[in-house]
Amino acid sequence: MMFFFLLAFVCSLLSNVCALPVSPVMRDVWVPQIICPNASTVWTAAGNYTVVWDISSKPAQVTNPKGMVYLRINGATQSTPLAQGFPLDAGHVNVTVPADTQPSDQWILVLFGDSGNWSPTFTIKPSSS
Repeated sequence: MMFFFLLAFVCSLLSNVCALPVSPVMRDVWVPQIICPNASTVWTAAGNYTVVWDISSKPAQVTNPKGMVYLRINGATQSTPLAQGFPLDAGHVNVTVPADTQPSDQWILVLFGDSGNWSPTFTIKPSSS
């Protein structure tokens, strides 16, 4: 019985230690501007392209230095990334547009990493094959 009370006392002390407030950590949020694709860009399904973003405003500490690129249309982001795991400070990544991408002039490219950033709308045409 004494063991139970001692165990309960130690557990209550541990829960108090775990509940101590933690000082907030400053995190820089970096939203690099996507340079390409832009509003005049036309890509073709199944084509290979380079996505480019501006790295000139990169902070000293990037919270999440690895990026992901997705296509987005009509408010829905595609479930499969075009690229992932690349260093954001590279400023570019090569992607291949899926062959079954529907033609539209309303595509947006989303760059995720430290923050989400969207390109202007651009066009993807059907593949010529």
